[in-house]
Amino acid sequence: MKTGELEFAGLAELVRRIEALQGTRVIVALAGPPGAGKSSLADVLVAKLNDASPGTSEVIPMDGFHYDNVVLKDWGLLDTKGSPQTFDVGGFASMLGRLRRNSEKTIAVPIFDRDKELSRAGARVVPSNARILVVEGNYLLLDSPPWNQLRSFFDLTVMIKEDRAILRKRLITRWLAFGYDESAAIAKAVGNDLPNADLVLQGSRLADFEITSSKRT
Repeated sequence: MKTGELEFAGLAELVRRIEALQGTRVIVALAGPPGAGKSSLADVLVAKLNDASPGTSEVIPMDGFHYDNVVLKDWGLLDTKGSPQTFDVGGFASMLGRLRRNSEKTIAVPIFDRDKELSRAGARVVPSNARILVVEGNYLLLDSPPWNQLRSFFDLTVMIKEDRAILRKRLITRWLAFGYDESAAIAKAVGNDLPNADLVLQGSRLADFEITSSKRT
């Protein structure tokens, strides 16, 4: 399946696996390294699920739980923003618990604004009748504390993988698009993003389903 600049091998089978899950609230974890295409795949999955049954699926991005730049600067972590220690894992787990219990009419979730480099609280509202939630983020399957506490919330786990050289190219292109010059874009990709990608690929639990994305076209 092709969407935008990415192709996903195994998408049709993944959709079938998700649709077969039973329950009034189903949570699918979509993990993968930065640059692999998690957000694109999550959007495609939800669109396909909603085509089959309108209004029953929503995307929940982990990135909404970034600590603010002011906090990260105070902690000396601003240069490593996007690494595991720069997320509010406890807050994320609490939100997943609320979503799993599904005892409220609506639940507001934060969304990360890449242009402004900050999280916007309550930027998306998830209704109780949204049966399938696709949660996407780098570290959902990380097999170390505190991230490993998240596993109990998920009904199906998915890992999207990609060749490291392709990830490097995509990540540099991403930073160039945000206005960084070539040397700064390479520094950010190689100095922070790729080590995070290695951590995801080497330190995550085995997923129930694996999917790959293609090179950019």
